Amino acid sequence: MNTFADTSVAAAVQHFPQISSVLMRHLIRSLAAAVVLTLIVPRAHAQTVDAESKAVIAVADSVLAALSSGDSKMLARLTMDSAVVGGAGLRGGVESASLRPWAVYINRTGPSTFTERGFGATARVQDRVAQVWMPYDLYLGDKWSHCGVDTFTLMKREGHWRVASLIYTIEQPPACQKHPAGPPKR
Repeated sequence: MNTFADTSVAAAVQHFPQISSVLMRHLIRSLAAAVVLTLIVPRAHAQTVDAESKAVIAVADSVLAALSSGDSKMLARLTMDSAVVGGAGLRGGVESASLRPWAVYINRTGPSTFTERGFGATARVQDRVAQVWMPYDLYLGDKWSHCGVDTFTLMKREGHWRVASLIYTIEQPPACQKHPAGPPKR
């Protein structure tokens, strides 16, 4: 069944052969432009996403470094004012879950008593919201404590990524992995 548009174009091409060559050149140029855009735009988008993924992972790494060194000023710069931190897991065979404001860490004074190291992070970024999933291990002084996964939710504000929340699991191998570099060097 022919539509009005089909018959109109066919009739125009039949009655005006010069239009067919003009239409054909236009069609070829349009298709070529579409192919070029299809090849270029996803790559540009992927490069942007990749750069943003690296940026949010760097913030997550910096948060762990600040926590481990007791740098409360750095933590304040990397987190939103209303940020929360929480954990879930078993401690001494008892299930525990907690959620508290980052102020617990930001307002503390003195050196940290633990070393937390993340590795193998992955990130998902959409506009001004990001999620980082990062396995970690934690030592109290030189003594092994536990491992698990840190999940950071970040928001971009005024051009800077800030942590809105950090929720973590508290586990023991084989449910989680120790850092591939072995125990931390002090």
